[in-house]
Amino acid sequence: MKNLAAQARPKQAGNRSAAALTGVLAALTVLGVGHLVAALIDPAASPFYAMGASVVDHTPHALKDAAIRRFGSNDKLALFASMAAVMVVFAAILGILERRRPLGSVLLVLLGGVVLGAALQRPTATPWFAVPTLIGVAAGVLALRVLIGRVPVSGPALGGEATEGVSSADRVAGEESHPRAGSMGGGASMTGSAPRSDRDTGRDLELDGERRSGGRHPAEGGTIARTGPMGIGAAAGDDTAAGVGRADVGDVAADVGPAARNDAVAGTRRAAGGDSAATILPVASGGIGPSRSADVSSTSGTPPSGSLGGGGSRRRFLLFAAGVGAVAVGAAVAGQWVGARLRDVVADRAGFVVPRPVVPALAVEPGVRRAVPGLAEFVTPNDRFYRVDTALQLPALRSGDWRLRIHGMVDRPMELDIVGLRRRVAVERMITMTCVSNEVGGELVGTAVWTGYLLADLLAEVGVRPEADMLLSRSVDGFTAGTPVSAVTDGRDALLAVGMNGEPLPIAHGYPARLIVPGLYGYVSATKWVVDLELTRFDRAEAYWTQRGWAAKALIKTASRIDVPAAFATVPSGDVTVAGVAWAQHRGIDAVEVQVDDQPWQPATLADEYSTDTWRQWTWRWTAPPGAHTLRVRAIDRDGVTQTDARAQPFPDGSTGWHSRVITVR
Repeated sequence: MKNLAAQARPKQAGNRSAAALTGVLAALTVLGVGHLVAALIDPAASPFYAMGASVVDHTPHALKDAAIRRFGSNDKLALFASMAAVMVVFAAILGILERRRPLGSVLLVLLGGVVLGAALQRPTATPWFAVPTLIGVAAGVLALRVLIGRVPVSGPALGGEATEGVSSADRVAGEESHPRAGSMGGGASMTGSAPRSDRDTGRDLELDGERRSGGRHPAEGGTIARTGPMGIGAAAGDDTAAGVGRADVGDVAADVGPAARNDAVAGTRRAAGGDSAATILPVASGGIGPSRSADVSSTSGTPPSGSLGGGGSRRRFLLFAAGVGAVAVGAAVAGQWVGARLRDVVADRAGFVVPRPVVPALAVEPGVRRAVPGLAEFVTPNDRFYRVDTALQLPALRSGDWRLRIHGMVDRPMELDIVGLRRRVAVERMITMTCVSNEVGGELVGTAVWTGYLLADLLAEVGVRPEADMLLSRSVDGFTAGTPVSAVTDGRDALLAVGMNGEPLPIAHGYPARLIVPGLYGYVSATKWVVDLELTRFDRAEAYWTQRGWAAKALIKTASRIDVPAAFATVPSGDVTVAGVAWAQHRGIDAVEVQVDDQPWQPATLADEYSTDTWRQWTWRWTAPPGAHTLRVRAIDRDGVTQTDARAQPFPDGSTGWHSRVITVR
């Protein structure tokens, strides 16, 4: 028996693996089919993105900061990978639970209800947002039921031989009706030889009498009376037939294992007149024979209760699984393709013409830049500009469909389209942007030339009422940011931008229009894909991140960073160039100082200032002695405020502290 159990373990593990695979494929079907349907309604209704957006909405700020710190602008990919891993685990559990009862299907429906709720809670949701999840879950349950009925149950026969092609339900029925403690029915040994008891002989005679009085031989299509520990069972054709039975085949009386709904049979038979026990292998339904080499290739099991189809071979299961997987993946790919064709924002952006600014940005003079390898470029290229936002799927908003509504506490509400916007005066400005999630010394900061329209001019057109102190901007995907009205109307170059570094805004950076407000962290000012501006008050409305505990008003803090030498670099002794950048938008940088170990602070050399709204590069020449050294940097802004050394995390209004790097000098 120990050997039998050892042989069974890997087979049972294989069955669990197949069942787990059915769960994963069912979940993939939900997502793929749902994604395809969502492409016809609204991409934001996709079950995967709706679930992901809900995760983003409820992620604790500490975990969000940790993800951004670790992955930077690749935090979306990290989230997708994490979600996929969790879904695979849960989906595998659903498949395993589905083996005996439709528990997996029930849980899949319940999880679908959770995703449905998440989809309907999206800021831009309509009742149609429910359709992709409903259809996806229905397809997923169907896939689960079809596949689970074809999971091959592979395990050793009671005599030690392997059986294949038996469904999970058959295996369960056999295990429940067949004694496992090394005996068959009335106590016959499964292996070796054992004397026939009078009780055994009596049962043989009783069964023989019943067969002669009305039963027919199995080969003639007759019924088989069955006896077991609880007495005589029903006929083989009866739905209640189960357990261990005996049948006379010619002059031989055999102990027969569970007859699983007229399918494969297995067990141990014993000759009526001898002591030896012989193994009976599964045979096709319709007859039971004593042969040790019965053909098992024709057996086909039956599925679990309520499943579709019958159990089969591994090859058949794998074919069905491959088919379901192909449908799921194909649906997801088709969803992407259909969505792109229905909302071809890439082609739209390619045809967008950046307006020619009436007032172009100032040229970057040679003294503004420092040519030091490893130092951040003064103007950040578009493809290297940081990206941090809540959009798991980039909104596909074409310029022809774009509208900007300006309303609220104004005298003359207004709605603009792209044609109306182009009639206004365009300007161009160089502005450095900073993300509030930027850690001390982080890279979530960059400078670009922005082309657009002054927000102050647009607000003047609608007539902002004196009591309004908040400009609540809204993205096409529902994200909101609250900007002080004073920061837009105090003369700074706050923009409704449509161009970046001479090109149309990249889709990831807000095409076709976004906000740029110098001096404020992006989460309170830099709404991408902006479609709505509401004039209101801070005591009446809250924006997305302020609802989650972040500060309502967030001025960019004075900061500086060492770019060269790199962290933990080894440099030769002698003259070493230390270089970096410093920023304090809308105030400007007045000085930068560098410290080596605990020595006195030394003034760095600043590059020329482009404007108070951009960062400044700096350099410092250091005569480096051999050994390990720690370099630190701090900045002093135009208001005379020295950057604090007190370390603070980004939450709730930006990080603080001195950036440092450890260097080895040889």
